[in-house]
Amino acid sequence: MGFGGQLRTWRRAASRRRGRTVTQAEVAEVLAKSERWYRGLEAGATTRRLDREQCDALAELLRLDRDEHHALLLYNNLNTADTSTAGDSRVRSALRLLIDKQMPDPTYLCDNKWNILAYNQAMADWWPWVMEPGANLIRWALTHPEARAQYHNWHQHAAAYVRLLKYALAGNGEDPELLGLIGDVCKDADVRHIWDTVHEHSVNRDGHVFKMSLPALNWEIVDVVSHVMYPASLPDCRLVVITWWTNEDDDEQDPLGGVRNAWTKEPSTPVEQKAMKDLDNSSRRRVAHTGTWRLAVATAEEAAALAGDDRMGLPVLSAMIGSDTQLTLSPSTQSVIWAVREEDGQWGISEVDAYTVIVRMPHAALVEAAREELLLLTRAVLPAEPGQAVAEIQQLVPQLQQRIELLKTIHRDLREIDKTLPAPGTLPTRSDLPPPVRNRASQMFG
Repeated sequence: MGFGGQLRTWRRAASRRRGRTVTQAEVAEVLAKSERWYRGLEAGATTRRLDREQCDALAELLRLDRDEHHALLLYNNLNTADTSTAGDSRVRSALRLLIDKQMPDPTYLCDNKWNILAYNQAMADWWPWVMEPGANLIRWALTHPEARAQYHNWHQHAAAYVRLLKYALAGNGEDPELLGLIGDVCKDADVRHIWDTVHEHSVNRDGHVFKMSLPALNWEIVDVVSHVMYPASLPDCRLVVITWWTNEDDDEQDPLGGVRNAWTKEPSTPVEQKAMKDLDNSSRRRVAHTGTWRLAVATAEEAAALAGDDRMGLPVLSAMIGSDTQLTLSPSTQSVIWAVREEDGQWGISEVDAYTVIVRMPHAALVEAAREELLLLTRAVLPAEPGQAVAEIQQLVPQLQQRIELLKTIHRDLREIDKTLPAPGTLPTRSDLPPPVRNRASQMFG
């Protein structure tokens, strides 16, 4: 029925919703047009299109919902992505639930100027700056000293973020907030130099693999991947999930099977561009040892057998995760077979580094019943050769002891200020465990 017929349909629906007739004259007034002009528009006698302001005003008068508003924009050859529903509380609540469900992977939602709108607990634990008022990814990455400490080869990352800013500027060069952000980061001399010398543009950092050292992981070097998605209900926003694993030995290839740090150089020649286009995404994204390798077996025994002949069960840690979880350590590969019983009775399998289990269960260190299993995991993380293991221990222990002494000093100082604060505690015993964990630990250990 065409655009004119759709306008008549929307106007009749608006009349029913308002309980009165919405006239053509009323619509024409909102559009700042004559009634005759609008009658011609509904009759299909004019091909003139509405601009964005007119569409927005018309959508408000006719009480169009989000999808109808988008359809109105499309009828007038306008980009629907410019219409954000970020203020819709239902949409924000639904996305917040999705973000929380990504635990333990750090996940956040930001707008098209990289302002942080929502995040999960893992994101807050790894990068506490997201909890600060006005948190902005680009501003933190380019101007904050801790970003320079956490990113390996910060200048490469700064160049990547500058390419993102230049892409945003190309499509929205008059946005005062974007211009303000660019002005803020370019006050830094290093960033200004990169801005003046980098001329490429990037849409996003989806699939980028990069190295970071994070305080939350005891400054362990990890490979991090950012997975960028655009929620259909919030087209102006980005939903980013961070996955990670400990550093691999191969310095030439990243863990996704591509050339390490390939994202630092944009394809420029026709040959390079064609090669990137023809590259099979599935092969680029192949992961073999990062917690995303998945298969399924029929029984828990089959799952445990995947850890090899030297396998060691981790029943207490398994129980702490959940009743349908089984962890089995493979000392020879320094990995853990993480099995989860699924709805069909099969056991879904993931293989993760032993260190991953330690980092993802920091509370286990306070559970006495888990001590032996943590010892096994910690030994698996250290070099297999005893001399090398001892050398690494000798390096780590003084550092950790110094941190403990600092914490004790702070604790003592705080207790001197407030005598009601508790004294240093002791490790929980098995009786202190939650009932499900205590019962399973008793079954395993007697």
